[in-house]
Amino acid sequence: MRSLTRPAVRTLRSALVLAVTAGLAVAVPTAQAAPAAAGTTATAPSPAPVAEKPYMGWSSWSLQTTSYPGVNPDGAYSYLTEANVSKQTDALASKLKKFGYEYINIDAGWWRGWDWTPEFDGYGRQQADKERFPSGMKAVADRIHGKGLKAGIYLPVGLEKEGYGGGRLPVWNTDDCTTADIVYSDLRTTNGWDSSYKLDFSRPCAQKYIDSQAQLIAGWGYDFLKLDGVGPGSFKSGDNYDNRTDVAAWQKAIRSTGRPVHLEISWSMDIDYAKDWKATSNGWRVDTDVECYCDTLVSWEDSVEDRWRDTPGWTRYAGPGGWNDLDAINVGNAAMSGLTKAERQSYMTLWAVAKSPLFSGDDLTKIDDYGLSLMTNREVLRINQQPGRPAEPVTPAGDEQVWASRNPDGSYTVALFNQGDSPAAVTADWASLGFTGAATVRDVWNGEDLGRHKDSLTEALPAHGSRLLTVTPNGQKLRTTAYEAEAPANVVTGTASVGDCEECSGAKKVGGLYTGAALRFTDVVAEKAGRYLVKVDYTSRDPRSIGISANGRAPVATAFPASGGWGAVESISVPVTLKAGRNTVTFDSGTGYSPDIDRIEVPRA
Repeated sequence: MRSLTRPAVRTLRSALVLAVTAGLAVAVPTAQAAPAAAGTTATAPSPAPVAEKPYMGWSSWSLQTTSYPGVNPDGAYSYLTEANVSKQTDALASKLKKFGYEYINIDAGWWRGWDWTPEFDGYGRQQADKERFPSGMKAVADRIHGKGLKAGIYLPVGLEKEGYGGGRLPVWNTDDCTTADIVYSDLRTTNGWDSSYKLDFSRPCAQKYIDSQAQLIAGWGYDFLKLDGVGPGSFKSGDNYDNRTDVAAWQKAIRSTGRPVHLEISWSMDIDYAKDWKATSNGWRVDTDVECYCDTLVSWEDSVEDRWRDTPGWTRYAGPGGWNDLDAINVGNAAMSGLTKAERQSYMTLWAVAKSPLFSGDDLTKIDDYGLSLMTNREVLRINQQPGRPAEPVTPAGDEQVWASRNPDGSYTVALFNQGDSPAAVTADWASLGFTGAATVRDVWNGEDLGRHKDSLTEALPAHGSRLLTVTPNGQKLRTTAYEAEAPANVVTGTASVGDCEECSGAKKVGGLYTGAALRFTDVVAEKAGRYLVKVDYTSRDPRSIGISANGRAPVATAFPASGGWGAVESISVPVTLKAGRNTVTFDSGTGYSPDIDRIEVPRA
């Protein structure tokens, strides 16, 4: 289950920022920075179009957060230094670059001292802390580029309070704009920590301020920007925390620099605005931090396992130009990861099949042999990087799960997961993939051909374990009969009712399935008695359960993943035992709240 302390952890981070800057909310810089100039950009490798594939690389934040012995010797977040970034740059270049890892991303704190006191230039823009980064941020980017890699940097959304300067600071490259002209007059706050003043984009100077920031980081030569604390999301909602205009302003500003900078937004973005994020950024964090903020980098229970619950609804929004970001892959070192070998493999498997960016948060100088094998398996990386839709659940969201996606060559990527705390057998039925008969199967992690298997494959998995397969159909397309939820012969009870749904089959569905409401399909025909994998098309903004039964038998509680919204249709395959001839199939909400049902498809014999 989700850690109840996760929001508190981010709040503590906020508290640290605010505590050390108490009384310094208006810190007027004493030095004027030289204007950013287009000619000052460092020479970077010729980039492919931004975010055509999920990016791969390394980020500093996981190491900044841990209390693992020796990592942050000078206090919280002290790992972030120029020297440590250089070490990780060298390690990535020597160990991982040839496998496609290319970004070195510097996270929060590069402009803050050991006590978190910030540095700003005379235009309200963050400047490198001289103790953390004595050579300055341009020199750091130049060194990264010198290794044939790309450089990433971090900023919080909004105008940080300490950069306001009493409203008297000029905005770079303008004649009449000051920091007072870019925010609301009541100095309302924004972002996930309320550490910034909200920018007022009805005032032209606000866009000019973002333009000045974009010119600065592009002039330094950065290829990637993580914009953090963005809402709706980051555990915030409401007008003050609606940063959609900020993100759009950053997109516009980046384009104006002429430099192809990847724009990633964070964290726990609100899925109701997924289309906005897709339109204005190159990636969006779908969940909270993966880090445990403890004496390892992560723990299974503290949000690694949450990704299986929180990712599915986002699947439809990923594709070239923008990807669902599951956060860092901290699988490189057994002791530091805090995970078992099985958990490390499952972690990497989910990130790969979900086509998440693959960026390590490990100390790359200390990757063990098993961790290196996980991060550099070329078949696994190919699955992550190849064209096509990410994998998603094709079975109910219980302890035993099957995720799948169809590949461009007609094969399927199939991942089997055991989320339970004890060993279990997990079965992939070919019917859930849409075909019957035989298939050729390959074990991707082990690089082993498993031969032909008829109708299904069952694997024994350890607790929190997984198996990754490539399944190539040799059989026939599954023939089904479809039954619409809104068909007049069906019976709805309680609050259930037929409603409009543009994406649904027939543009209708049955919703209102909560607290005792039910939908009964009354004329479902099976050619012979037996167990059928019934495909259920449904919509649901969040994960929900419903009881499914046939012919009056006791309902079986079935967990449905989020589909991406109440107008977004997805499907899972559910085992239902039917008799020969006519059957009733009932969806009963019981005492809870359930997904809306579009239709069911029953295989023909």
